[in-house]
Amino acid sequence: MRHETSKKRKEPYATQCEHPTTALRLPPAQYASDVAREPKEFRKSMVWCTCWSRGTVMTPCDTTRRMWAHELLQPALTFLALASVANSQTNLTSLVNLFIGTASGANGASGGNSFPGSAVPHAMVKVGIDVSTAPRQAGYIADNSSITGISLMHDEGTGGNTNGGYGIFPLFPLRNCTFVSCPVRLGARQALRAAGADAARPGYFTTTFVNDIKLETTSTRRAGLIRFSYPIAPIDINPVNHVVVDLTNDLQRSFEGGSIDISPSGRVKLGGTFLQSYGTDNYTVYACYDFNAPDSTTQLTAFGTYRSVSTSAPTDITITQNNTSLSFPFQPSVSPIQAGALLSFNSSTILARFGVSFKSADQACVNAEEEIPDWDWVEVEEASRSQWEEVLNRVATDPAKEDANVLTLFYSSLYRASLVPANLTNENPYWTSDYPFYDALFCSWDTFRTVHPLLSITSPREWAEIVNAYIDGWRNTGYIPECRANTKAGYVQGGSDGMPILGDFAAKYGARSGELGVPGDDLYQALVDTAENTPPDWYRVGRQNTAWKTFGYIPTAWTDPSGSTGLPTREASRAYEYALGDFAVRQAAIALNKSSADIAKYTNRSMNFVNMWDPNVTSDGFSGFAQRRYVNGSFAFSPPNACSPVDPVGHSCSRGDDNNVGFYQSSSWEMSFFAPHSIATIVKLMGGTDTFLSRVNNYFSKGYFQAGNEPSFELPWIYHYGNRPDLSALRVREIVYKNFNTGIKGLPGNDDSGAMASLLAFHIMGLYPVAASTQLLIGSPFLSSYTIRNNFFTTETKFTVNGFDNTTLTPAPPAGSKIFVKSVTVNGKPGSLCWIDFYDVVGGGEVVIEVDGDASAAALRGCGEGANALPDSLETGGFGPK
Repeated sequence: MRHETSKKRKEPYATQCEHPTTALRLPPAQYASDVAREPKEFRKSMVWCTCWSRGTVMTPCDTTRRMWAHELLQPALTFLALASVANSQTNLTSLVNLFIGTASGANGASGGNSFPGSAVPHAMVKVGIDVSTAPRQAGYIADNSSITGISLMHDEGTGGNTNGGYGIFPLFPLRNCTFVSCPVRLGARQALRAAGADAARPGYFTTTFVNDIKLETTSTRRAGLIRFSYPIAPIDINPVNHVVVDLTNDLQRSFEGGSIDISPSGRVKLGGTFLQSYGTDNYTVYACYDFNAPDSTTQLTAFGTYRSVSTSAPTDITITQNNTSLSFPFQPSVSPIQAGALLSFNSSTILARFGVSFKSADQACVNAEEEIPDWDWVEVEEASRSQWEEVLNRVATDPAKEDANVLTLFYSSLYRASLVPANLTNENPYWTSDYPFYDALFCSWDTFRTVHPLLSITSPREWAEIVNAYIDGWRNTGYIPECRANTKAGYVQGGSDGMPILGDFAAKYGARSGELGVPGDDLYQALVDTAENTPPDWYRVGRQNTAWKTFGYIPTAWTDPSGSTGLPTREASRAYEYALGDFAVRQAAIALNKSSADIAKYTNRSMNFVNMWDPNVTSDGFSGFAQRRYVNGSFAFSPPNACSPVDPVGHSCSRGDDNNVGFYQSSSWEMSFFAPHSIATIVKLMGGTDTFLSRVNNYFSKGYFQAGNEPSFELPWIYHYGNRPDLSALRVREIVYKNFNTGIKGLPGNDDSGAMASLLAFHIMGLYPVAASTQLLIGSPFLSSYTIRNNFFTTETKFTVNGFDNTTLTPAPPAGSKIFVKSVTVNGKPGSLCWIDFYDVVGGGEVVIEVDGDASAAALRGCGEGANALPDSLETGGFGPK
């Protein structure tokens, strides 16, 4: 958004200086620096006044700054955001480490595939460097790989193609070459970074090549700035430096056609067709580069194109000076051609402005012009930082009181949890709609457990837009989208896992969905259609509902007579996820006042996960496990430890036709616990509370737990359902400190579009969300206090931990340390020691968690007293209408 001055006021804001001891809150040098960071419009309209500190200093008054923040920065800021902007001393962005989880995932290492480049919250544009070696799903890895370019879009923390997604239209700086002899070829131009040169903060990234060329970038939602600073030699009286604009290299992966056009004015327009990162389809995207800022003295001294001589000799490159265009017709196969533009400038600093679009190159130019009209680097970077500051400040802490590592982990997690999904509103290339369009739903299977519940607490307005995008997908395709990436449908991993997201929204905001712009009836119909209808290919969208409704489970080796097809594997996992999807419909039916018949129907269907339970399978002395099942009702045996980290055989549990165990990215040992809407049923199937608790302990002690995989997320908390929250508290500490840290290896696996980030944020807050419900498990936070600010209810809820003990911040807290929840009060009223309602989390006021170190007492008190002390389960009548 461009910052505009108020049109209602023709005169400068009137104000009066306070006494210098109260008015001057920063040293003069810092004031000067702060002023330089302000957008140009503010600098022009500042009221200056004299304040004294070691002499006379001209400074903008604090009152003016608050007026500007409200009326100039973002006119629609809520009072919470205003408080965040006004309190510039907070600077939570300084606590974010963008390099957590950027280690390589090669050779079985747990690379997090995190993206450390520049971006604003939920941006379409994510600008960063690309390296020469895979796996590099985000383009970047923290090693000594060569840089191949700085490109405009990237995925955040995904699996998918190990070469990465996007990486489109990269730039690359060159020096010390004549125009026709410059090494434009990818293999010739790639270069190493200087040791320790990579640096980043929210909204900004920089590095330096070994040849001393410095690279910097900052960005907006659909546009950005890239700056190259070339070293100046004594003989460089008239320096000439070069920039490659690469058309064909999307992380060296999938160019299938495109074009580039160069204007003598320094504008370069590109369009290309590439393969999506998770699926079979291609997508087309466009970009627009400008290199001549209106007030710049930089001049374009030469331009032209380069291209491979032929597909059979792709590394044999010719450079044609003054040529203005290249075009490569679409072909349904990857082309090895290398091609692009080469531009030369008479400057040691080259600034490029770019825009991106999924509609046209002209629209990409418009996006750049609208979002960065003045080419003002400081303005763009500060606007990005301010957006991140406001997002981070939705969970406020006192940094002076908290553990430094915990703060870095926490705010870095909140940051990554708001990178995706990507807001592509007004960039939908497929249909015209008044509703938002979000992409990088990559995948709902990864994000429904923690990402969306976190957004529901801190960012309901943004979340409502994302939910609207899911609904609009149904409106235009007939089904809730599942794993849309690069604007194309990917693969359905398990169930149709957008369903729990919509059910979650209905349960929490359904009564006021209209105020958030979400049509409740459409939301419900999207859920019902996805729950009832079977698409032609349920591998790409939707569910195998014909089988689900016919058998009450997903049978093995069954052909759908309707002709609908999909990948007929993962049967047990899909059944458990279909059951949760039906629970989501049930929750929406209650929240949106639908018929009692619908409520009963989907309540009953959500319990069908029990049909996959084989009571006769034993493992480690425990009986009863989820298994595949044939049409005749008999079970197909799979070893319960198959696909676990200690699987002695090495079965396939991935998304492939060789998966013959029935489980997806999980083992039967793990998936047998998965029924978040009725874990009381699991407890009963496993033989009662004592056996259940022993089984959970065995699951962890035998190494079946996978910290880096989503089906494991709830397991450290599941002791709550056995009335032992004390065991959950100890297990969560162990899991966090053994699997997360602030280094480049700080994630136990893919960040998975913020799934790991939001999981860790919940662990640190001492909360865990129950899918498609208003219930959260509550435990022992890693912070002594924090305040949740909800940008829809405009409330502040302060969580305070009485007796907070820093010695518990370790994988094995010492005996007697205060880690066990002794009492929970919400605005003075006592509650369960195991769960808290969503409306109490966001409702305002104070939640006080008292902790102690008496392990014996904690084991005896469990979840506390009363019929509703245990978390809800359908089995025991829970999740009823409010």
